[in-house]
Amino acid sequence: MYVLTIDQRSSSTDVDRVPDLIAALRSLTPVPFERSVGDELQGVVEAAADVVDIALHALRDGHWYVGIGIGEVRLAPGASPREGSGSAFVAARHAVDNAKGAAAQVPLSVVPGSIGRGRPLPADAGEGIMSSANAEAVLRLIGRVVQQRTPAQWRVVDRLRALGGGDIRHGSQKQVARELGISEQSVSRALLRSGWQEEWAARPAAAMLLEYAHNYVLALSRPAKGER
Repeated sequence: MYVLTIDQRSSSTDVDRVPDLIAALRSLTPVPFERSVGDELQGVVEAAADVVDIALHALRDGHWYVGIGIGEVRLAPGASPREGSGSAFVAARHAVDNAKGAAAQVPLSVVPGSIGRGRPLPADAGEGIMSSANAEAVLRLIGRVVQQRTPAQWRVVDRLRALGGGDIRHGSQKQVARELGISEQSVSRALLRSGWQEEWAARPAAAMLLEYAHNYVLALSRPAKGER
């Protein structure tokens, strides 16, 4: 499981943006996000692709630090994330703190939960740590593309996604142009300059790396045979 802890940047001098982000995330994932404390929200996510969607949406307007924790989650069905426990929650807290330290870059961090449960780390524990770092690196690269997009480019990208996800066929672009009242050439230029094709192609890679890290972290955190 993944725990996302998302904290508002410059919250002491800005309006409270938590309710709007919670509402926006309802259109991306069935997972409920809730305010955890102050100007922070949290959610427990099962699918790596959903983690990518949520993280990139939070990064797009520059108002959020994004922490992604990978590990065990203990949470009753239907319970609030505030009632949960497990290594993924601890990792998400460390991750959002790391993201704050990277504020001059892309403020996102991925942290694996505790590996080994107090036992000596297995020889291959570094694989889980490295795969988490790789997932973070790819998400930051895509996040940079997302953050540099202009409002005009976002209008085109958002309409294209609403019409057909990652489909960039000529017919879709023609419909976007008609709905926005601009030329097809303008739509094509906006998509090219926005890095939309590159982002859409890289999203599965980010999800794959998150899932790879998740599998390693959980496998290495389970008790060895004969232990409790």
